[in-house]
Amino acid sequence: MTIEKAANAGPGGAQTLARGILALQHVAESGVGLSTQEVADLLGVHRTISYRILSTLAEANLIAKGKDGRYRGAAGLLKLSAGAYLALRETAVPIMRDLANELASTVSLLVPEGNEAVAIAVVEPQGARYHIAFAEGSRHPLDRGAAGHAIRAQFPPIASDPEPVRRARELGYARTFGEVEPGAHGLAVPCPALGLTACLNLITYREDVVDGAVDRMIVAAREISAANS
Repeated sequence: MTIEKAANAGPGGAQTLARGILALQHVAESGVGLSTQEVADLLGVHRTISYRILSTLAEANLIAKGKDGRYRGAAGLLKLSAGAYLALRETAVPIMRDLANELASTVSLLVPEGNEAVAIAVVEPQGARYHIAFAEGSRHPLDRGAAGHAIRAQFPPIASDPEPVRRARELGYARTFGEVEPGAHGLAVPCPALGLTACLNLITYREDVVDGAVDRMIVAAREISAANS
């Protein structure tokens, strides 16, 4: 029996589990998140049932409710997707290390979690006198910073997309100044891999580094995506 058939079967634990799995799949696959009513419509159930399912998934930290009332994947999904993220990290870090040393700047790989961008890998340059340092697990809102714009540029376009997101979607990269770290330049390139939404991000205080890094960052992001296709 398929998950869809189980979700539509008679009352019982199997049906509840199947509906929960389907709801999780729908939320995880939605780039812009889903509302309680949208999940109810997708499952063919009453809004109250949808609310209970989503609340349970949120309590398990598998999804998170954003300020806009829409549910998106949360940190718990990282554990469920540990194999995929491990494979992505293993192939990305060597490429990121070469890039960080070449550009003498910190390079990171970020993924969306709810309304935030979260760093799942960070590589700092070796031997550089000055560079911006931050830790894996660092996060910032998706509505700011080069990484936030580059991640949102991979979501399906919507009318309310701000100009930085539309521009990132058009150019293939996002560039910002001082949106997350005061005085810092950010450059991020979409890096979808293994069915995941991710971006390769560079942060530096030097504008000239960003000026000359666009093509190199795009090539590195493509190498990471290709290695995980």
